[in-house]
Amino acid sequence: MQTPESAYDRRRLRQWLSGAARADGVSRRDMLRLLAAAGLAGAAPAALGTPASADATASGIVKPLPESLLTVRGTNAETRFSALAGTGYHTPNDRFFVRNHTATPRLAAADWKLTVWGDGLAGRRAVDFSLADLKRLPSVTHSAFVECAGNGRGYFTSQQGQEVSGTAWTLGAVGVARRRGVRLADVLRRAGVGPRAVDVLPRGLDDDYVTADGTNLGRVRRPLPLSKALDDVLLAYEMNGAPLPPDHGYPVRVLVPSWIGVASIKWVGDIQVSARPLYSPWNTDFYRLFGDAHPDGGSAPLTRQTIKSAWELDGRAELAAGVTHRLTGRSWSGAGGIVRVDVSTDGGTGWTAARLHDAPRRDGWVRWSTPWRPPSPGSYTLLARATDSTGRTQPDATVHNTQGYLFDAVVRHAVDAV
Repeated sequence: MQTPESAYDRRRLRQWLSGAARADGVSRRDMLRLLAAAGLAGAAPAALGTPASADATASGIVKPLPESLLTVRGTNAETRFSALAGTGYHTPNDRFFVRNHTATPRLAAADWKLTVWGDGLAGRRAVDFSLADLKRLPSVTHSAFVECAGNGRGYFTSQQGQEVSGTAWTLGAVGVARRRGVRLADVLRRAGVGPRAVDVLPRGLDDDYVTADGTNLGRVRRPLPLSKALDDVLLAYEMNGAPLPPDHGYPVRVLVPSWIGVASIKWVGDIQVSARPLYSPWNTDFYRLFGDAHPDGGSAPLTRQTIKSAWELDGRAELAAGVTHRLTGRSWSGAGGIVRVDVSTDGGTGWTAARLHDAPRRDGWVRWSTPWRPPSPGSYTLLARATDSTGRTQPDATVHNTQGYLFDAVVRHAVDAV
């Protein structure tokens, strides 16, 4: 059954195509070209490629990237799941993954302001907020995962033999942090959100995103339905008890619990409140499902994350044979809390229930453990399969899409007993 969120986004797309929605910051010529590239104008869908500024030898990330904690992937850094073993529920800041479209900007809190503007405000006059202004509002602390929509993308190729575009993440483009900030709803009400408002569009302060063919798409921005913006969205200024690190949105970022990571705009600088639906490349050309198994013109824009499980082990980790090991992992879902995790140590022939160590939460994860004694030296395949409170269980394979989003299949994790 189609969710209200996806129904809303399909309506927004129809309104844009009919000329009733705005496409601020992108020329009509570029929009038509992008629509054709994405399959929305009758052509075959295609990814837009990597930004022209991407440099395989320079990540544009500020924090140290030790190989024991993170794997550099162009402008991004992926958490090594083995580095989370024993760290507790929250992902430490030094090993939290980084997803950048360009490079981390260096911003000064004293110079920063948030401008809320647009014809969806009752007075139609822009309102500015400093960091001090935000900190005078009632604060909220919330633990939630942030996860790139492409997390697990590499398994489309390595496990399913299918070609996809984009960064070949394994499962480390996810992390849970305790963030403190203010409700976006409180800020919007202070700014005077009006009864005609339908869309809220946060925009980052990182550099413009330029595709490989030279098209400048502007700064990263993605609209939210007003209903979501007024629900559980935060403007966060702390992460795990400290000011946001530069790579994670300093001084203020958006946090959209349970949704794909691109919705949680980092380094937010302005928020447009619109009386008409808004378009950006990040909800029409990117972050939809394209391919033979999906509707002509692509799916509705992606919102909630899917379900996944990961072992806290390196690939082809070596474990002593004939010794009982306590193996650990984590499972999460954007649709409901994790209520069960089944594990297999023989490639899926036999399954047992893992022990869960956290209460199920829709926007968090559950840590789990299982004992295993490899009977003899050799190669083994470990599997973990989660079920959430909505009844959804990880499938054996994920339906293919050309941009490699929302991989949710059980991952086959190889280990060697020695």
